[in-house]
Amino acid sequence: MEPTVSGVGVLDKAVRVLAAVADRPLDLGGLVAATGLPRATAHRLAVALEAHRLLRRDADGRFAPGLGLAALGRAAAAAFPVAEAAAPALAALRDATGESVQLYVRDGDRRVCLASLESPHGLRTIVPLGAALPLGLGSAGRLLGGDEIALRRGWAQSVGEREPGVASVSAPVFGPGGGIVAAVGISGPIDRLGRDPGSTHADAVVAAARAIEAAAGLRAP
Repeated sequence: MEPTVSGVGVLDKAVRVLAAVADRPLDLGGLVAATGLPRATAHRLAVALEAHRLLRRDADGRFAPGLGLAALGRAAAAAFPVAEAAAPALAALRDATGESVQLYVRDGDRRVCLASLESPHGLRTIVPLGAALPLGLGSAGRLLGGDEIALRRGWAQSVGEREPGVASVSAPVFGPGGGIVAAVGISGPIDRLGRDPGSTHADAVVAAARAIEAAAGLRAP
């Protein structure tokens, strides 16, 4: 029997199809290989998701994320006011560091990307809006997972921890009661950020976290 996450098999399979094309467009064969679904099932689900605008076909006929996902992503992000309030601080952080910037919140045993700005460099990391990543891995994942050492220090860094070749630096965004409500961070290739990215970028990331708190009314400016 295939593993199920929600208890609704067809929904779990549809989500596997959507997740499979998050990083790159796939033809039907690639979709089958990525999901492990039978060819007929993968095709039926992909076509149905396309009808709902959750998938689309690119110029080569491959399946890719649809515009309906963008609308849903915007609606989901809008449900978290901190994402809108954080926009100026996130843009300033990208400009100051030249790296990709992300804002995450915790959702159960995962962290979800509420905002994502790409670096202007050709070689950069890309985290899609709405991406769900594990806790405990990566600088933002460790902060949202409750890493006490990182929280006491006020920031965390990671080098090739969640994904080979990628480094990151993140800082916690605290709420009125002192609990962490989000994590803001930068990420980029290790070749550019180095093996100790916090030594260069921690101050800027921490400043962005404080700016977000002030803009969102989480703490006094």
